[in-house]
Amino acid sequence: MRRLIVFISILFIIYASWPALEKGLANTEYKPVIDRINSEVAAIKDNPGVSAAIESLYEGITNLAGQLNMQLPLQQKQPQPDDVKKPDLAAPAGHTFSIHNIELGDIKNDVEQQIGAPKRSSFNEYGIPWHAYHENYQSFTMVGYDKHNKVAGLYTNQDLIAASNNIKLGSSKQAVLEQLGEPLTRIQKGMVYYQLQENRDYDIFLVDGSYVTIFYDKHKNNTVTAMQIIRKDIEQNKQGFYAEASDPLKEGFEYQLFDLTNASRVNNNLPVLTWDDHVKNTARKHSIDMAENQYFNHTNLEGQSPFDRMKEDDIRFSVAGENLAYGQFSSVFAHEGLMNSIGHRENILRPDFELLGVGVAFNSKSQPYFTENFYTKRAF
Repeated sequence: MRRLIVFISILFIIYASWPALEKGLANTEYKPVIDRINSEVAAIKDNPGVSAAIESLYEGITNLAGQLNMQLPLQQKQPQPDDVKKPDLAAPAGHTFSIHNIELGDIKNDVEQQIGAPKRSSFNEYGIPWHAYHENYQSFTMVGYDKHNKVAGLYTNQDLIAASNNIKLGSSKQAVLEQLGEPLTRIQKGMVYYQLQENRDYDIFLVDGSYVTIFYDKHKNNTVTAMQIIRKDIEQNKQGFYAEASDPLKEGFEYQLFDLTNASRVNNNLPVLTWDDHVKNTARKHSIDMAENQYFNHTNLEGQSPFDRMKEDDIRFSVAGENLAYGQFSSVFAHEGLMNSIGHRENILRPDFELLGVGVAFNSKSQPYFTENFYTKRAF
């Protein structure tokens, strides 16, 4: 096995250094030999059978490298993010909860004097933008403002929750219920009651005139993993469970799911992923196909896998993966659900992924389909 690894490494070194070797010998007596080698290599590359064999050999080498935990040459991992000092959290002054020392009703100018300008603003299901604040996805917070520039919505999946009742990130579900009582089982909007599903991995409470959603991590003994706070009137203005489909909402969900994924990776000391428009288009096409043809599967109706679809779009990868979600209210609910599904969680937290594209589409009922395509570019 050791000899095989050495042989494979030598082949990669020769391949990587060939352009420099060719240039160095261009004006010497060896030029005819170099030209002949290039000519024969070109003929081999143009042979479809040989190309297919090389493709198969590369995939085999990649799989072997993965099994041996061996890093292939020329693949550069993104550096770990520099540590950002966690803010000192103070007990909220006017509400039960605060996030990043921000409370509902705070003024936008005051918020941004405290935590800086947002890294991204994207449309959400409430008809207002989520403004994402973070330092390389550390101290990640999303804030929504009303038309008077007052805080009307908050979210975090990091250790930024402060409460007058000691609930924080990592608190047990039992502690939450002891402090807040029984969660809501339905939400009334006008004369209509919307029933919440029974087997859910979150609880919603009506606290201080706002809907507080507390998400739990099933893989960490049902402890608090994220919190969303939405002012009651903002929630009531959204008709039904699902917001009306639109292009701004589609793009908002895509970028939000990307940001949420990176915030979770930082929580687990992993490098952040880079947005990739190329694979975003592949992901979006699959979401559109599922929404229009009313199915939900990694394999499409033509029998293509995620990897088939990526190859068809000329995406060359050494490793790749796909996450799907359907029917959640928003990117926040979609992400928290994916983190509670072991296979999807493994994709989100896979160390050797480097790129991510997210594609969203809506069906005729405005229910969103989410597709995440992760990959690392092939080294050659």
